Amino acid sequence: MIEKVMKIQLPTGLEARPVAVLVQVASKHACSVYIESEGKKVNAKSIMGMMSLGLDSGEIVTVIADGQDEHQAVADIEEYLLKGKVS
Repeated sequence: MIEKVMKIQLPTGLEARPVAVLVQVASKHACSVYIESEGKKVNAKSIMGMMSLGLDSGEIVTVIADGQDEHQAVADIEEYLLKGKVS
């Protein structure tokens, strides 16, 4: 299991479309992926869970991944949250 703290740098924060893209990025990985913010931890593969966080640009989150491709999952999510790019 790995955890990484990162700052959301998407200009619009995580509104509906950016959340959908983030869920797609998380879902392409076999490992479990969670996003934690202000004591609330949700499954990053759940669009409803992610929407419930209501994250804005500049907020700090912890990405937690556990499984065979955990390092790649965290790297891909970080690339999206920091640069808005999907690989």
